[in-house]
Amino acid sequence: MVVSWAYADLKKNAFGAILIASLLALVPPAVTGWTNAAAPIQSVAAIGATIKSAQWGQGRINYVLLLDDGSSVLVDDDRLHVIGSHIGIERVSRENGFVFYRFPE
Repeated sequence: MVVSWAYADLKKNAFGAILIASLLALVPPAVTGWTNAAAPIQSVAAIGATIKSAQWGQGRINYVLLLDDGSSVLVDDDRLHVIGSHIGIERVSRENGFVFYRFPE
């Protein structure tokens, strides 16, 4: 059976190729995270929400919140909140257009 040199080389170097491709796939999310963290906060608005569910994971609790306008968001926190309660959260906008929600401190 004749194997082309490209396929044989690819088989020999498959681990390295997969490793480099996976590292390159991680670069854009990391750069985006650094960019969003470095952009100054433009505005903070208080809004109301209802806690619909919670999920524990990796030392933090992820809450699914139903905003007063009908949309839902996922917010993490390390404090306990009662499911079904109406709470106030903050909508934070950064200068680069990135928007996220958080519980007030």
